[in-house]
Amino acid sequence: MPMQVLVNLLIGVIWMFLQDDWSVLTFFSGYLFGLLVLYILRRYLPTKFYLVTLLAIFQLFIVFIYELFTSSILVIRQILRPKINITPGIFTLETELEGDLEVTLLALLLTLTPGSVVIEVSSNSKKFYIHAMDIPESSNAALQSKIKFEKAIKKVTRA
Repeated sequence: MPMQVLVNLLIGVIWMFLQDDWSVLTFFSGYLFGLLVLYILRRYLPTKFYLVTLLAIFQLFIVFIYELFTSSILVIRQILRPKINITPGIFTLETELEGDLEVTLLALLLTLTPGSVVIEVSSNSKKFYIHAMDIPESSNAALQSKIKFEKAIKKVTRA
């Protein structure tokens, strides 16, 4: 992916040289031309087309923002009750992800959503031990978040 970005930027700069116009608009039109060239040559490249990866990263970000807001509402609802009636605890979640990057990204995303914190990852990186603010509600929310995050992470990291 980084090589494709550099090639695309180089095509944009060469386009500016050939047009003999040093403006942002000329560079942008060259950049778009470079996108077209890379798209046409995508089957000959060793990695997938980089705009697909960027789109998958954007989708992962949107999924994270959605999960952040929904879990924040869950936590706010617990806090605003007249009498706080929560049952904190620790539960395990199993993952299908492989590799340090995928597992770490999932652990960070689960930790960043309010109501749950990943306290440990098993030695084989297949289980997360998670502390939840309220076991029945937070564990279900963490499970749903994990499913959505795993799907989005796979789109980003796998070809």
